[in-house]
Amino acid sequence: MFIILYYDVSEKRCSKMLKKCRAYLQWVQNSVFEGNLTESQLKRLISVLAKIVNEEEGDSLIIYKFESQRYTDRIVVGKDKKSDINFI
Repeated sequence: MFIILYYDVSEKRCSKMLKKCRAYLQWVQNSVFEGNLTESQLKRLISVLAKIVNEEEGDSLIIYKFESQRYTDRIVVGKDKKSDINFI
């Protein structure tokens, strides 16, 4: 499935979130990531990130799940910070 994930956490937890998200997904910009994961990978990622997020301090994590990218279109205005834009 295709995932779009973004988070808003305290500055002191940003580097942990960034490191964990990069292990599973592709960084798009600041706290936004996307990529394909299996259901078990997504569950594992959520479990890892839930341990970092502190709801009492106002942190949040939002994940959009798509079964397919078939009906999606990606539009970028300005510089595309996504690193793997090369096609084979």
